[in-house]
Amino acid sequence: MNTAEIAEMQKTYLIPTYAPELALVKGSGTRVWDAEGNEYLDFLAGIAVLNVGHCHPAVVSAIQEQTATLMHVSNLYFNEKQPLLAKKLSSLAGGGKCFFCNSGAEANEGLIKLARLWGSAKGKYEVVTMKNSFHGRTLATLTATGQEKVQKGFYPLPEGFVYAEFNNLESVKNAVTEKTAAVLVEAVQGEGGILPANPDFLIGLRKLCDEQGALLLFDEVQSGIGRTGKWFGFQNYDVQPDAFSLAKALGNGFPIGAIVAAPKVADVFQPGNHATTFGGTPLACAAALAVLDTIEKENLLENARTLGALLLSKLQKIADQYDWIECARGTGLMVGLVLNDSALPLQKLLQKKGLLTLATAVRVLRMLPPLTITTADVEKAAALIAEACAELDTP
Repeated sequence: MNTAEIAEMQKTYLIPTYAPELALVKGSGTRVWDAEGNEYLDFLAGIAVLNVGHCHPAVVSAIQEQTATLMHVSNLYFNEKQPLLAKKLSSLAGGGKCFFCNSGAEANEGLIKLARLWGSAKGKYEVVTMKNSFHGRTLATLTATGQEKVQKGFYPLPEGFVYAEFNNLESVKNAVTEKTAAVLVEAVQGEGGILPANPDFLIGLRKLCDEQGALLLFDEVQSGIGRTGKWFGFQNYDVQPDAFSLAKALGNGFPIGAIVAAPKVADVFQPGNHATTFGGTPLACAAALAVLDTIEKENLLENARTLGALLLSKLQKIADQYDWIECARGTGLMVGLVLNDSALPLQKLLQKKGLLTLATAVRVLRMLPPLTITTADVEKAAALIAEACAELDTP
C-alpha cells in the first residue's frame, strides 16, 4: 500500500487520537523508509524508544528465539527471564527490586500507588509533581502531569496531586505538607521542552524528602536506558531515588515498563496489592536483556555523551546566528533547539529534507536519536537543520 491508501484506511478504522503524515514501513539502524521508498535520518527514535536503533540484530535475535521458546505464562508462574532482568536493573541502579508492566504510564501509575500504600498508615497520600511535567495519559498520570492542556476535558480529576515549579526548591517546600507521601520529578523534562534539572534542585529535593518523611520518585521513562549518557538520568546528579519508573527504550520497541524500588520500599507491594497480566513476559524481558547487553557491549553510554556534546555544540552555533532561536540545551542525546516561536514549521521542513524530529512544548525542536548514531549522522543532521533555518529566515 502507498501512503494515501494507508491514511484512508486509518481514517476509516482508527479512532483519531493521532494525526500522522508519513507511513513508515522499514527501519535499520538510524534510518527509516516510507511507503514510497524515501529515506529519513531518524532523530526521534520512536520518541526515545529505539536507543539501540531500528531492528538491531541482537534484539531481533533475542525476540525471535524467545518467541519460538515461550512467549507468555502469566505472573502466576516463574519465568527465568524476569528475575534475570530484575537482577540486571538492580545492579545498574545500585540495588532494589523491580515490578514489570507494559508502559510508562503504567509504571508511573504504579509509583503513585506505591507511594500511597507506603504512606497510608501515616495519613500521607498527596504526591507533589512539577509544572510542565509529563507522566502519562491515564487519569492518575495525566493528573500528575503538570500541564492543563493534557487534563482539559477529563474533569473531575483524581484528588491528591499538588504542583510546584520545576527547578524551584522553595516552590516544592511550600507544596509539601504532613499529607505528602512523595515528590515525583523528571531529571530532564522531555515533553516539557528538554529542560534538565539543576543539580542543587535535585539534591535539595532529596534532603527535603528525607526531612519531611516523604519518598523521592523519579520518572525515567524518557531519560532512562542510556539516553542522557548514564543508565538513568538521576545518575548525572548526586541523588538516589526511593523508586523510579522505566519504559520506552527498555524494550527498544517491544512494550515493557518497570518500577525499580530501593530497599526502603521494595517490599511495600505484597500479593494482591498490584498486578498485571502482561507485565514482564518472557518475551518482553528477553528483548530488554538484549537491549542492556547491547548498550554495554557497544559502549553506547559513552557514545551518547560524546555525540550528544557534539550535536549540542553544532546546534548552539546555529542558534547563535539567528535572533529567533534562543539556545540549544539538553543532556546526552536528549537535545532541544529552543525557538522564540512555534517549532512546528521547522519540524515539517526538516521532515521534507529527510530528518525526523519533533516539536514539543510549542517552541522546542526535540531530538532523541538512537544512541548508535555516528559522527557522520550528527554532521548530516546539523547540516540539514542549518539549511532549514536559513530557508525559514529568508523573507
